[in-house]
Amino acid sequence: MRRAFPLSKSLRTFAGSGLIVAALASSTIIASAQEGLKIPAPAVDEKSSAATETAIFAGGCFWGVQGVFQHVAGVDNAVSGYAGGAKDTASYETVSGGRTGHAESVKVTFDPRKVSYGHLLQIYFSVAHDPTELNRQGPDTGTQYRSTLFPTNAEQARVAKAYIEQLNKAHIYNEPIVTTIEPNKPFYPAEGYHQDFLTSNPTYPYIVYNDLPKIENLKKMFAADYRAQPVLVAKAGIGN
Repeated sequence: MRRAFPLSKSLRTFAGSGLIVAALASSTIIASAQEGLKIPAPAVDEKSSAATETAIFAGGCFWGVQGVFQHVAGVDNAVSGYAGGAKDTASYETVSGGRTGHAESVKVTFDPRKVSYGHLLQIYFSVAHDPTELNRQGPDTGTQYRSTLFPTNAEQARVAKAYIEQLNKAHIYNEPIVTTIEPNKPFYPAEGYHQDFLTSNPTYPYIVYNDLPKIENLKKMFAADYRAQPVLVAKAGIGN
């Protein structure tokens, strides 16, 4: 489907050094920006009159996924973190080993009266990541980068399952969706330096080549949902 500039996770960790930044800025490097994919809305959606709801999405590096949802109207907060594993292994260095069961995830707090869970799924599958990549996302590989939904209630699980079946049946993608549904998994916030990373580091090479195109695709493909000023963890807090 779509592929991102091949800056691996190991380089992502150390890309702050002048040598790597200079190399990535070189005119000899050509980046292929991610392309969003316009997909139909879910035929089955959640009906909720609650003022607040949470949903957890995993789709590769949490920097970009968080950045996308922070720009969606109706989202009150989007926190980077870990889900799928135990509390005592929910740290960046440990999760990066790929053996904890965790996936880099984003917990989204939203107002379902303004934006539905199904519509958030549409954005997730369309611009936030590539749901056909198994245990990887662009240049990053490992189960910690898997495409996974962590429903916070039975209705979310039902809507997610129906939507994946709908998209696969319609052959929207060239390959089958590999997104898993893993209910009843707790979420653990990531370290502070990972929060709001995209907004705080817009010139960081990994962000430039892998994540800023997602924001542009959101703005272009979901213009009615896009808000220029992102909701930031620095202001909203980590939450519960």
